[in-house]
Amino acid sequence: MSALGTVLTAIVTPFDEQGKVNEESFVALMHHLAENGSDGFVVAGTTGEASTLTDEEQLALIALAVAERPPGKSIIAGTGTNDTREVIHLTERAGESGVDAVLVVTPYYNKPSRLGLKRHYEAVAAASSVPVLLYNVPGRTATNMGPDLLAELAQIEGIEGVKQANGEELQLIDGLDLYAGDDGTFARTLDMGGAGGILVASHVVGNEMRRMVDEPGRRAEIDASLRDVYETLFMTSSPTCTKAALNLLGLDAGGLRLPLVEASTEETAVVREMLERHGLLTGTPA
Repeated sequence: MSALGTVLTAIVTPFDEQGKVNEESFVALMHHLAENGSDGFVVAGTTGEASTLTDEEQLALIALAVAERPPGKSIIAGTGTNDTREVIHLTERAGESGVDAVLVVTPYYNKPSRLGLKRHYEAVAAASSVPVLLYNVPGRTATNMGPDLLAELAQIEGIEGVKQANGEELQLIDGLDLYAGDDGTFARTLDMGGAGGILVASHVVGNEMRRMVDEPGRRAEIDASLRDVYETLFMTSSPTCTKAALNLLGLDAGGLRLPLVEASTEETAVVREMLERHGLLTGTPA
């Protein structure tokens, strides 16, 4: 197991009825997840709706996670954006807060060249006081970091891992800890000797995902039994259905910030059926 852990949950950011960050619900959820399979948390990542948080909200949430961290659990701060100066600022502040690592997504929208990506990560790593994890998610950024580029970036001092969300290029890279970037590739990542996964389904089936680590002989069977969970939680833009699931389970996640919207009646019904199939929800509708 890597120093950061194997089951790392990309934790949602709960909002209250006024759309403000609900710190009390965040801390409660973090502790619930810690008791149900999670080794650590990515705070203010994609699932945490970081793109709609102000810098002040993002840094306050990261500091809160560090201050209230469950014993023995790691905190990884999402600090990536498409402006290198901003990434450096967020990364420096996150490091000062006491996080264990930062997760830095490939700059989105501006589609940097290979050299631009290298210079970006060199600058961020030089400014960081903690390990940097790369985040390759071409479906959201329109830029892919292939294995050869990842191998080159692995030579930069301070870059120690990659969250790989391009399943077609999932492979071990010398010098980088490999984390599954999609729930559906978690088992495959473990099978090939990767460090673990940065996961979403662990919000609701964390103990089962922990069993995939602890019971390698049953890993494929457990993974197959969770396929409908992965599909349901991602049937629309994440974290829409994850928040719906948490709210149904009585774990206050609140709503979402525009441009994301809450799950529709039909989507919520599908989420409810999935939770019931897995024995996670019983009784009258919430």
